[in-house]
Amino acid sequence: MKNKYFFGGFIIVVFVGLMGYLVTQSNIKYEDNINKVKTENKTVKATGLWVKEKDYTYDNKNRMLTFYMKDAQGNEMKVVFNGAVPNNFKSAQSLVVTGKYNDGYFMANSILTKCPSKYQGQKVQSSGI
Repeated sequence: MKNKYFFGGFIIVVFVGLMGYLVTQSNIKYEDNINKVKTENKTVKATGLWVKEKDYTYDNKNRMLTFYMKDAQGNEMKVVFNGAVPNNFKSAQSLVVTGKYNDGYFMANSILTKCPSKYQGQKVQSSGI
């Protein structure tokens, strides 16, 4: 009888330990400093601005998008993304790229564009009542 409880407790401890490990390993960290992104060895979400002065290139044959992004301090990195150019890429105010930095460039798995709000800059008129 005691063996049954011991075995059940052991299973629960192993399960909780495994879940704790998986949760800590799957957390993807947001990083807005490109110098820190370059030193990370795991997947990160890097935030920054597209460097429009350097434009971008898209290889239709290999479906490869290449561009440069920078952080608020002016640090730049090359970003390579295998996929289609996001629809609102040219009008994006900022970008969030998910991936890893290797061999001098950031290999992105996904790109999230943040565009200016259509409500930004509009003044609210008071009714004067």
